Amino acid sequence: MALQFRIIPVTPYEQNCTLLWCDETMEGALVDAGGDLPKLLAAVDKAGVKLVKLLVTHGHLDHVGGVLQLAEDRQLPIEGPQREEKFWLDMLPQQAMMFRFPPARAFEPTRWLEPGDTVQVGNQELEVRFCPGHTPGHIVFIHHASKLAIVGDVLFAGSIGRTDFPRGDHETLIRSIRSQLFTLADDFRFIPGHGPMSTFGQEKATNPFVGGRFG
Repeated sequence: MALQFRIIPVTPYEQNCTLLWCDETMEGALVDAGGDLPKLLAAVDKAGVKLVKLLVTHGHLDHVGGVLQLAEDRQLPIEGPQREEKFWLDMLPQQAMMFRFPPARAFEPTRWLEPGDTVQVGNQELEVRFCPGHTPGHIVFIHHASKLAIVGDVLFAGSIGRTDFPRGDHETLIRSIRSQLFTLADDFRFIPGHGPMSTFGQEKATNPFVGGRFG
């Protein structure tokens, strides 16, 4: 029994939407369904997964542009982000116009998530950690059994999230990375919001924005 995953890049920003599923129940979730819904649903069908919920790390359009439509079409609950992210979710119509995306409607999730909450995907449990800085209500999902984290736009291979958007804060982001991610084992792999996977150990050792500054 294990958690399986597939990374599906979507939108012109090549955002990493992650399909997670429990290989015992074959129940799954999409994390950050930013758009390109036919592509996402084709991946779900190909994996033979029964989609049971949608998970959201934060409210930027490339991460949530397809969430509401998919939730309505498939009658799925939306879990996450943390409630400070209402700021960004309320601005989805403006974000869509600004970045020339298809129209998007504001929404609230079925369940706001807070630090220490857990999310169930089949028989697999994910821990929720609060990692503000890139946005005010950003969360990450941790699966301890497989040493896997889905970190949205907090940390990337060789880089970190931008903090020049409204309500972003650089020092808060660095503190989130150090206290919530770099306290996990070095061999934890993570799926960032964009680009290739890495490990926390690799980023501690080499990331020029936070590497060498931990401890």
